[in-house]
Amino acid sequence: MSSSTPFSAVVCGAGGISNAWFPPLQAEGVRVAAVVDLRLESVQTQIAKYGLADCEAATDLAATLKKHRPDFVLDLTIPEAHCAVTCTALRAGCHVIGEKPMAATLAQARKMVRTAEQTGRLYMVSQSRRWEPRHYTVRDTVGAGRLGTLTTLNCDFYIGAHFGGFRDQMPSPLILDMAIHHFDLARFFGAGTPVAVYAHEFNPHGSWYRGDVAATCIFEMENGAVFTYRGSWCAEGCPTSWHGDWRLVGDRGTLIYEQDQDPRGQLLAGPEEGFNRPLKELEITPGRPPQNGMHGALLEMLDFLRTGKTPQTECHDNIQSLAMVLAAIHSAKLKRRVRIPVT
Repeated sequence: MSSSTPFSAVVCGAGGISNAWFPPLQAEGVRVAAVVDLRLESVQTQIAKYGLADCEAATDLAATLKKHRPDFVLDLTIPEAHCAVTCTALRAGCHVIGEKPMAATLAQARKMVRTAEQTGRLYMVSQSRRWEPRHYTVRDTVGAGRLGTLTTLNCDFYIGAHFGGFRDQMPSPLILDMAIHHFDLARFFGAGTPVAVYAHEFNPHGSWYRGDVAATCIFEMENGAVFTYRGSWCAEGCPTSWHGDWRLVGDRGTLIYEQDQDPRGQLLAGPEEGFNRPLKELEITPGRPPQNGMHGALLEMLDFLRTGKTPQTECHDNIQSLAMVLAAIHSAKLKRRVRIPVT
């Protein structure tokens, strides 16, 4: 454990996801001043489990923030509560790092962005799958221009996921709860700003979900690239990676990233003539975040507190990934192409 980080935090939400956050908080020497949840017994359980010395168990967020005045708040509540929790924390003078998705509606997300602007506080979202070494490798290889101009991104995601519980009852479980990771990765890999989408949601025969758990989405990006997403959470057999299986195509070549294996690809080589042009292996640019997953997101918050450097998933950026999710669901309901609102 590092002893050089003097920062303090209040954690709001003591559910299962908090188990992914307390270890990196402790590893970075962040003092957890209090844990807040409507279920006091859940707070007490987590405080005892992680040996959080001098940590208050509380149910009232506003009063707890006034008492402890932490450097930042970690919002681990359900999406429907994100707006209220984040805005309360920002108005109390705290920076905020929150779980995805940013909010339940675009109106709520815009309110959160405005509140961050009005209070001069930072709000960032933990889009945890960004902080994976191979994802940095894809981003940096594309960013180095080796594929030329990026024209096409395809992502396939097929898993037979028997969760039980709330996901089985959600109206759009795949897009709402999972696809935001893949939509955000498309932006991270270099797709640019989304401008329009045509989406079709459906619930396949034999599905154990109530809502539409499969989807095909075609996104048009501002830079001219097209991102196509095909996915299902009730596809038995031959699963893809949870990160998705990807093909990125540029005007000079192609990169393949699938089954969590190292990215690979081919580029044009030699004289550009003939039906099949000569090819060579793509030179990959290795990339590595300082830490994976939630730990990587936490490090960006701590770096901001020390240096003022804006995290990559700051709210003005991450709202674009949420807009992709909500526009895809809207398109599926209307059964037509829709513009993605300017955020």
